[in-house]
Amino acid sequence: MADKVLMKGNEALAEAAILAGCRHFFGYPITPQTELAAYMAKKMPKLGGTYLQAESEIAAINMVLGASSAGVRVMTSSSSPGISLKSEGISYMAGSDLPALIVNVQRGGPGLGGIQPGQADYWQATKAPGHGDFHLIVFAPSTVQEMVDLVYKAFELGDKFRTPVMILADGMLGQMMEPVTLPSALTAVPDEKPWAASGHANKRKKNIINSLYLDPNLLEKTILERRKRYDQITAEEQRCEEVQCEDAEIVVVAYGASARVSRSAVNQARAEGIKAGLLRPITLWPFPTDAIARLAKSAAAFLTVEMSMGQMVDDVRLAVNGARPVAFYGRTGGVIPTPAEVLTAMKSLIGG
Repeated sequence: MADKVLMKGNEALAEAAILAGCRHFFGYPITPQTELAAYMAKKMPKLGGTYLQAESEIAAINMVLGASSAGVRVMTSSSSPGISLKSEGISYMAGSDLPALIVNVQRGGPGLGGIQPGQADYWQATKAPGHGDFHLIVFAPSTVQEMVDLVYKAFELGDKFRTPVMILADGMLGQMMEPVTLPSALTAVPDEKPWAASGHANKRKKNIINSLYLDPNLLEKTILERRKRYDQITAEEQRCEEVQCEDAEIVVVAYGASARVSRSAVNQARAEGIKAGLLRPITLWPFPTDAIARLAKSAAAFLTVEMSMGQMVDDVRLAVNGARPVAFYGRTGGVIPTPAEVLTAMKSLIGG
């Protein structure tokens, strides 16, 4: 078994991407993800790869589009305001059926907000990462180790379904240090992509990467075909962790850093005789609707905990579908909720 190494979250994300065969990074510095880009700046030239600090976030995402069009594994990273600037390019990539890894290490907002952790980009990531009828696969890690593991899965699913994939972290996870076991480097990265514009040597037809369809019927046909892939992703890729949910009367739903806090609150609740459990979404899209709907048959109530004014809570309510009450507790502006606060919210929900 490989030895554990102590790594900062941002740097672990970068190293995992390199081990997964990514040799092309385009980005622009912004706190609290800058260490990821700095790590790539040091490593990529030594590996014969490409690191380019673009003149803007808009330029960076379009460079990612170009590299992905050529069939290579490519990524970018940013934080909340930077992802907003990239949204047009993300839509172009989705419309061109191009895979890439996009990392968002969230900070507080709106606007420039602050550099402290936040989770107020949930709507942006899962509902409107850009214009048009499309989705991103969105992963929400809660540990540095999970960030490493999900990088591999993100590249794998991006290639499989020809879609951009986002890892939605936050400033707490990006800046914290934890022991991680790094995976073995991939020896065979799938770079033979029949759809890529990478030269054909007269062995296949030429490919044109494009998201423009002037014929409305052809555009509709393309969107409907893409929707079939989204339906497959929804059926096959819902992921979550359930902690002490078997007999839980109150289920806390939280992701990322909020899930770490909520896990402690659930353990304290159990110590006080409260039958509490934690459901932690690992995929925010597709959302683990099936697991929540199943728990709604036995649990008495749900509490959603977020570092926002309440965004994921909408999806929890849709999954519960009115079968049980769903309450919300959140802190915002860069404030991280405490286990004691979450425990108090649980007690309030069950009447003290």
